[in-house]
Amino acid sequence: MKLEAKNISVSIAGKNIFSNITPLFPEGSCTAIIGPNGAGKSTLLKILAALNTNYEGEIFLGGENIRKLSRKKIARHLAILPQTMQIPPDTTVARLVDFGRFPYRNLFSGGNPKEDIEITEWAISVVKLEKFKDRQVNSLSGGERQRARIAMALAQRPEIILFDEPTTYLDISHQLEVMQLIRLINEKFKMTVITVLHDINHALQYADKVIVLSGGKILQGAPKNIINAEMLVEVFGVEADIFTNSRGASILSPISIIRR
Repeated sequence: MKLEAKNISVSIAGKNIFSNITPLFPEGSCTAIIGPNGAGKSTLLKILAALNTNYEGEIFLGGENIRKLSRKKIARHLAILPQTMQIPPDTTVARLVDFGRFPYRNLFSGGNPKEDIEITEWAISVVKLEKFKDRQVNSLSGGERQRARIAMALAQRPEIILFDEPTTYLDISHQLEVMQLIRLINEKFKMTVITVLHDINHALQYADKVIVLSGGKILQGAPKNIINAEMLVEVFGVEADIFTNSRGASILSPISIIRR
């Protein structure tokens, strides 16, 4: 399933956020969206998911204009995991993941209960929360809660998943756990992944492609070609050293803020 964005422009309260951008999202790839605060990263993600329709330009999902598709039809192909989510205090992991089956139910049909159970159990197993499936979500650690939320998105059985800053509020161990899980989902299940990230090194390490939003424009390409010390100066006003780690990956280490 291909997701296409063409000539997208957005203004909020008279301020131009981005203008006439055409970000590319190759099928089956993992794309990271990065940029300074206020650049429009989350806004772009919501536009791609049809949660924000206040834009100029066109978004196509599987060749169809997303403005003309129903919410349920979109949800059968595309899932989005926002930064935060209100979860009722008595909700178990299994119940939360089952919420992901909503695109396949309506007022007159409860869907396919057998299939729903099978897919829910599959999604829980992907994120390795089998022993927690009857636990209340709010009793879990931050990393476990995030994995449960990812399982809910997987239960939609989408071909495309959008993540909005999936490692926010997590310690370094759980950040790596979540990023590795996202990459596994991309590679093992051939899902197209688009994720907003704050950590530049996560984009370098886990993404096939990076899109940099800055000043209403975009840079896009392979991380190694886009993310470098010069880009950090230009986009973030930060001076950084770059080096290669023991696994051969490039790492950026910020060292100072450049006053402008």
